[in-house]
Parts: sequence; structure tokens; C-alpha cells
Amino acid sequence: MEASKAPPLILSGKSARRNPMDQAHIIRSNTFRWALTVAGVFAVFVIVLFGFIYWQTDQYLIARSDKMIGSQLNFIAGLPSERRLDAINDHLKQDSCGVQYAGLFGADGRKIAGNLERFPSDLQMNDSAQSTSVERTLPAGREKHVIRAIARHISNGDALVIGREVDEAREISHVVAQALALGLLPAFCLCLQAGAWMSVRAQKRVEEVNQRVQRIIAGDLRERLPHRDVDEPFSRLTVIVNGMLDEMETMIQALAGVGNDIAHDLRTPLTRARLTLERGRTNATTLEQLQTVVDKAIANIDQALAIITALLRLAEIENSRRSAAFGTVSLYEMLWEVFDIYEPIAENKSTDLRARVQRQLSVRGDRDLLFEAVANLVDNAIKFTPEGGRVDIELIRGDDETIVRVSDTGPGINDQEREAVLRRFYRSDKIRSTPGVGLGLNLVAAIVKLHGFRLAIHPGPGGRLEIICPVQRSG
Repeated sequence: MEASKAPPLILSGKSARRNPMDQAHIIRSNTFRWALTVAGVFAVFVIVLFGFIYWQTDQYLIARSDKMIGSQLNFIAGLPSERRLDAINDHLKQDSCGVQYAGLFGADGRKIAGNLERFPSDLQMNDSAQSTSVERTLPAGREKHVIRAIARHISNGDALVIGREVDEAREISHVVAQALALGLLPAFCLCLQAGAWMSVRAQKRVEEVNQRVQRIIAGDLRERLPHRDVDEPFSRLTVIVNGMLDEMETMIQALAGVGNDIAHDLRTPLTRARLTLERGRTNATTLEQLQTVVDKAIANIDQALAIITALLRLAEIENSRRSAAFGTVSLYEMLWEVFDIYEPIAENKSTDLRARVQRQLSVRGDRDLLFEAVANLVDNAIKFTPEGGRVDIELIRGDDETIVRVSDTGPGINDQEREAVLRRFYRSDKIRSTPGVGLGLNLVAAIVKLHGFRLAIHPGPGGRLEIICPVQRSG
């Protein structure tokens, strides 16, 4: 058997190290690629989110700054001229952060007060906040800054300018950007690590499944796929596959023994036929004796043909695709028909055959096959019930199910034989002397399985077998 081609896992101490081919295999795996895609989508989402937050924060801080500038301008412009200079100086003195700007300029552009060297040439006198470049006088010299400012003509013809730096708003936005960036990188790396971990985990599970499948292919039919008791798709799939393997193991084991069973059961009647003919050829002296020998040989050959016919019928049913031809079957009419056929047979054996079939119940299925199944049950019940016994055919409506029950006063089936009687050619020691080939119940089981029904065998004295059918629902 060819060994698995999956890359080997090299173990060293408590840690597992993968060779470069393993790493490349992980990167090429669909799980890792999906994780990488999710990480990329997550990164794009965070970047877009950051851009939106940055833009909203910047707009909010600028709007708040513009509103503050407007309030300060209105306050200072509304003061009498003799108090205006003091108000400008007080305004600048209270600026501990050094972000406030103010300037009072005469009609000729001359500076009267404030920390602005000159009136900004690009500043419009329309009472609206604008961005402009200005120079500010500091003890250390002059500095050039871009600020938000408002300019207005006051009553005496002077021009008043009030401004404020917006760099602090941009600094806050920058802090937000840094925080988001620092959070994005670990999150992206975490997604990649999660993808790699899931890829390694999936690869290990697939490798384990591969090894077990190889053992199954090699002939170990008892091997099963690893199953974890968790509600996930892979575990549900393994339950289904293991159930399929159970069914296959049962079928293969049955097939392994069916050849021997067929050979054994065919050899007996054929051997009898041969011995009968051989003795007849040697010992028969009259035509009547020869006819008797031939009749015995024909009976043995008929028994062999019955076995072959039953096996062919089983194969036909087990390989049947007749469900497309299923229709509504009236169990009421079918069971009375079975009763009418077997009542004379039961009477000849002094067996009381009764039918308690009162309700008009129906199921969906193949009428001929269901008739054959019920007929086999009734035939067995009459065959194995001693003279003077009783056989009952019943039609019962249970909870969400319809039950066809055949019971008798015969020896019944003990608990140890409940599964064995469904095997091909099985015949209990108690009924070895009774005619039959041991295929009746196997045939019934095959028909019941084809219809999706259940066959219930109740152990104990007196046989009782039931075909349990789901209730047919309309609409």
C-alpha cells in the first residue's frame, strides 16, 4: 500500500517544527488564504473606519474652534474702544498653551495691539472663519503658523482679527490615528496567526483521516474516522461516514459468508438428487420404481432452484430503484387478500387464522413487494405454529405510524436469535425439520428497508413480527 503523500511532521522535544515544504503547504492551504482574505478585509475596514473617525474628529474640533473664535471676536468688538486694548492683552495673557492670536490694525494697516505683526493679506473681512498664514511675535523671535481666523471692521474703522491654531485638533487626530494603527497591526498579525493555526489544525485532521482511510483501504474494516463530540460540520460528516462504514462492514461480512452458505445449501439438495439418481439407476427394476426415483430427484432439484430463485429475488429487491413507481397502497385490501389466500392452508393444518383488519389505512410503496413481505410473515407463522394453534393478522394505527402485525402461538424467536434470523440461510435448531431455505425473513427485511419502514421482532413464546410504517400525510 502506498504511503500517504502528506508532508511529515517532525517532532523535537515538546515542540513541533515544520520543514519549509510544510510551511509552504500551510500558506497555500485554503484555510490560510481565507484567513488572509479576512485579515485584509478587516484591515481595509479599519482603515476606512479610521479615515471616517479622523475626518469627523477634525471637522468637529475645527468647528468648535471656529465657534470659540467667533464668540471671542464678538465680545472684544462689542467693547468700548478704551477697553478693547486691555481685553486683547488679557485674552493673550490667559493663553497658557500659546494657541491664541489677536490683532488690532488701523485703517492704514498699522498694528495697534496684539501678537500679529501684520494683517493677513489673504484674510477676507466677511465674519467667516478662514485658514490663513500669519506671523506671531514671541520673545524668542517671530514664528509663522497656519491658523483659523476671523476679521471684522469695527465702528472706528479699525480692523480686528481673532485667530486660533488648529494644530491641537490635528494632534488629537494624529493620536487617534496612531492608536488605530497600533491596534490594526496586532489585529492583522493575530488574524494571520489564527489562519496558520486553523490551517495546521485542519491539515492534522485531514492527515489523521487520510491515515485511517489508508488502513480501511488496506482491509481493516473495523477502522473508523476520528470523531469529536462537538457540533461542527466536520464532526457531523465523520458521523455520517462512520455510519456508512458500519453498513459497508456489515454488508461485506455478509457477502463473505454468503458464498459458503449458498454452496452449503445448494450442495445438500444436489447431492441428494445425485445419490437418488445413482441408486435408482443401480437398483430400480420397474418403471414405477424409476419414476419414484425421478420424483425424489426432481424434488431436490426444485429445492435448489427455490434457493437460487430466492437469492435472485433478494438481489433484485436490494438493487431496486422502483421507488419512482411507488403509489398509495391500501393495507386494508392487501391484508384481506393475504388472509383469503392463506386461510385454506391454515385450515389444512388445523390452524386458526384470524384477521383483525377494520381500519382503511394506506401507505406509500410498491404493492407487490409489500404483499410479498406480509405473505412471507404469514406463511412462516402458519408453518411454525403447531396444529391447533392460532395466527393473527392485525392492522393498527399507532402514534404517527401504521403497524402491520403478524402473531402466532408457535415457539417464537428468542432474544439471542433476533438478529440472526435476518441473515441469509439461517435456520434455528428448533425448526431444522421444517421445510424452507432460510431466506424468508431476509427477503422481508430487504423489502422493508427499501420502503424506509422498520421490521420489529418481539422475542418470547409466541411469535410476533411487525412492519412499522410512517403515517402517510396528505399535502
